[in-house]
Amino acid sequence: MANTIPTSFKSELLSGTHNFASGGNSFKLALYTDITGFSASSTAYTTTNEVSATGTSYTTAGQALDSQAVATSGTTAYVDFADETFSSVTLSATGALIYNDTNSDKACLVLDFGGTKTATNGDFVVQFPAASATAAIIRIA
Repeated sequence: MANTIPTSFKSELLSGTHNFASGGNSFKLALYTDITGFSASSTAYTTTNEVSATGTSYTTAGQALDSQAVATSGTTAYVDFADETFSSVTLSATGALIYNDTNSDKACLVLDFGGTKTATNGDFVVQFPAASATAAIIRIA
């Protein structure tokens, strides 16, 4: 499975449901042990297959994404977030969901880690790609 953009997210963008600008809506990142239940028809955050972690920083519903920003380059608009660190945890995840915490937990993007990633009494880091028209995590060309 590759990263998946839900169809509902695409129509919600055109209807103004999501505001990724700094100071706009709040977005979260939730981690999952199995993402096969997500597809283009997914519409919202779910606790099904969400990771169960020991440690201090991962709780149900994930963690707020920081430093969101919208930018353009040429004819492409894109969104960037700061890398997300879950500190001092023991967990394993195969993927994640970015969702709109402000607007009914609407699904924005399902991330596929390409296999199980693990942290043992340490940091679990989701590193976002460079903020550019060719690499940003969410982009419209």
